[in-house]
Amino acid sequence: MKKRAIRWTSVVLAALLLGGGVLAYRHFAGDRQQESKPVESSPQKRPPLIVRSMVISTKPIVDYITSSGTLMASEEVDLSFESSGRITVLDIHEGKKVQKGTLLAKINDSELQAQRDKIIVQLKLAKDREQRQRTLLEREAISHESYEQSLAEMQALNADLAQIEAKIEKSSIFAPFDGIVGLRYTSEGAFVSPGTLVTKLVCVSPLKVDFSIPERYTGDVQTGMTVLFTVDGYLKPFEAKVYAIEPRVDSKTRTITVRAMYPNAGETLMPGRYISVELQLKLFNNAISIPTEALIPEMDGNLVYVYRSGKAQPVAVRTGIRTETEIQITTGLSVGDTLITSGILQLRTGLPVQLHE
Repeated sequence: MKKRAIRWTSVVLAALLLGGGVLAYRHFAGDRQQESKPVESSPQKRPPLIVRSMVISTKPIVDYITSSGTLMASEEVDLSFESSGRITVLDIHEGKKVQKGTLLAKINDSELQAQRDKIIVQLKLAKDREQRQRTLLEREAISHESYEQSLAEMQALNADLAQIEAKIEKSSIFAPFDGIVGLRYTSEGAFVSPGTLVTKLVCVSPLKVDFSIPERYTGDVQTGMTVLFTVDGYLKPFEAKVYAIEPRVDSKTRTITVRAMYPNAGETLMPGRYISVELQLKLFNNAISIPTEALIPEMDGNLVYVYRSGKAQPVAVRTGIRTETEIQITTGLSVGDTLITSGILQLRTGLPVQLHE
């Protein structure tokens, strides 16, 4: 009996030890599973991107060209003698206005004047002789050959007189047009030869406006167009009208020269000055234009982002003319669309956005 009791006791103890081990294993295995299981975090919503925007509307937009140019005198000439001689008259007042035909300078022509007087006397005698010979020829008192000889003598003297008078005219300098006399480069009593510069004559009213534009605008520029130009020292721009276009493209610069006319009624501007030119090509009265920074260039075109139902949506667009700050949109946008103009690099399709107030 005693042995049997000991045996049962051993069995019970073994069962208890086995059950406790199973419970301990389950307890520790459960703790490890709890430790290895990730803790689920509550989702956090990203705040919407605050952006600036503009509502699309139409407005006039101008297509224009900017260039640099030069003011040119409408007429300008270097005055010099056509023959050699000593200056006897020099009636040049520097910076003063003169009228066309005014005598400005003259060289000694006394010898030419003497020759002219001699020919005039000879010509008078030749004319009298020709008249007498003509009367005798009508009466058949002389031969036709004798009359032709007297006629030829008279005609030769007329030619000599015209030649002398041309030389006398070359000994004088007259103002070829109304203008302002420039600086004097010689003095009375000086001996001059052909080509020696005496002075300049400049007409400053009106003035020519010369400038060049790229060859691609050749078909867009026409006479009568308005040109605005600015000059250093003057805040207000001046207005001129295109009146001539060079009929060929410069092969070196690939530009064409355009010339406009400015009245310069008050003669406030001087020729030779550097100017900045703006030439208006086209005016679009009802155009859609956006800031250039709102346009995103892509490989297959251009796009912009618009605000729709609290999100950014891309829209493919086509562009037209450009100005310094804006670009024309020909297709893709409509009046009333809300265009996003800031945060362009952060935008993507469907991104929540909030408009800046």
